Amino acid sequence: MYQRMTVSDFLGDMVVYRNLVPMEPKLPRPVPEGAPIPRKTEPAYAAAVVRLLQEAQRRRSPKPLKALIYIGDTRMNDGTAIRNLRRHLPVMGFIGSEKMDEPPRLEEEGGIFYANRWWMTEDLLRRMKGGPFAPGEELAALVDLDKCAFGGRGRNDRAIDAARVEGVRRTVEEVLGGKFDERAFLAVYNELNTPSYHHFTADNQDYLAYICLMVAGGVYPWEELIASLRAGGYAPISSPIFGFDRFIEACHRRWEERGTSSIPEGLLVVHREVYANFRRDDPTPFKSFRYREYIATVERMDALPDDMPLEKLLAEEIVLTGEVVDFALALREEGALLLGISDKPDEASIPQPEMGKRGYKPVHKVKMKVIRLL
Repeated sequence: MYQRMTVSDFLGDMVVYRNLVPMEPKLPRPVPEGAPIPRKTEPAYAAAVVRLLQEAQRRRSPKPLKALIYIGDTRMNDGTAIRNLRRHLPVMGFIGSEKMDEPPRLEEEGGIFYANRWWMTEDLLRRMKGGPFAPGEELAALVDLDKCAFGGRGRNDRAIDAARVEGVRRTVEEVLGGKFDERAFLAVYNELNTPSYHHFTADNQDYLAYICLMVAGGVYPWEELIASLRAGGYAPISSPIFGFDRFIEACHRRWEERGTSSIPEGLLVVHREVYANFRRDDPTPFKSFRYREYIATVERMDALPDDMPLEKLLAEEIVLTGEVVDFALALREEGALLLGISDKPDEASIPQPEMGKRGYKPVHKVKMKVIRLL
């Protein structure tokens, strides 16, 4: 029998998703309502998170925070976040990405430890004791949620990706109905969902889902899209001519020119939703897709029987990374302040009111199996 826990069992409601609205109701928003929400790699994100931590610390202790621990899973995004946080507090970082085909390795570079095993959080804890990052009341810890606290990168992240793809698939299938060609759709999605196309998709899953839907629906056929990308300088360059803004405006013009009578109503509804939100600079313009992603995500939590082979369990079900859970619990026991952070949109993490009435819970309150590979 696997142990079951929720993220809230070790973090409580000290959690923020992409909109940086604390799940802890006693804490104020660190970014004013209506103001642009910074992303994890922006300096403004670090400033907002530190404001939130300092306010939480003020409410629990007369002592100010003196240092910060950051647990993440990506060299670029989390590494950039750590460097931005250092403008405010000393930070020690741990970036985990499990690679079982390699010998265990823990490397340190500029105060950030890079590990190819999640159990190396134990090594980090030993290094912290007795130094400036010693666990205690004046230490705070930021724990990345997606692909770190659960769905650990290299171990269980495929299950998170599968839930997102399922959310996209359900959205497209519902909109196109009998005209949905799943194989053709997945071919487009898998092609564009790579770093080579980030200059076009901005590595934004809302943009990618919309693009795939417009291609699958025939609004912007695949051959024409590839031609447009190449004509605009398709290559991994920093400022291509043809970006997502040009794409969505082209789709909008086509509706204006052709009229809407021959277009499936569901496709038009999606376009209007995404176009309006995009024009408002909403970083999550395809909210109806994210609602489906939320359902697909929680459906993959504690879904399989305990006697399922471990390899299949880790491939298909989202589980808690036991070593990260243990690390967080050890810090909490010593009096550290903990905050879980996630760049996943709130719409993909928190149920809509009608879903809440049916018993659905925020992702951090959904039970998951705890898996440790020591």
